[in-house]
Amino acid sequence: MEKEQTKMKVEYGMDVTFVTFNDENILDEEQIRELQKSLEPITKKNKDGRMVMNFCNVKFMTSAMLGLLVRVHKKVSELGGKLELCNLDPNIRKVFEITQLVKVFKIS
Repeated sequence: MEKEQTKMKVEYGMDVTFVTFNDENILDEEQIRELQKSLEPITKKNKDGRMVMNFCNVKFMTSAMLGLLVRVHKKVSELGGKLELCNLDPNIRKVFEITQLVKVFKIS
């Protein structure tokens, strides 16, 4: 089953939920609020499964997006699931390394 949204594409598998961000830049507060609102029901539906967030299209994002990812990670963990980030742009990955978030997230 597949659900298409403007800011992201969501695909539900057996024990995994794939979220692919469509925007090249995740910059403004309104955009992040929309993503948070969209991610809440997806996180709940994922329950104790694995959630993979694909950043293949994202070239730049603000620190507010990092905060959202930390909140989503916490919620997914509380529900017994695992969150994984993949296809991070090398510059975004550097930010995760500098902020020590590589110790929080599984990044592939």
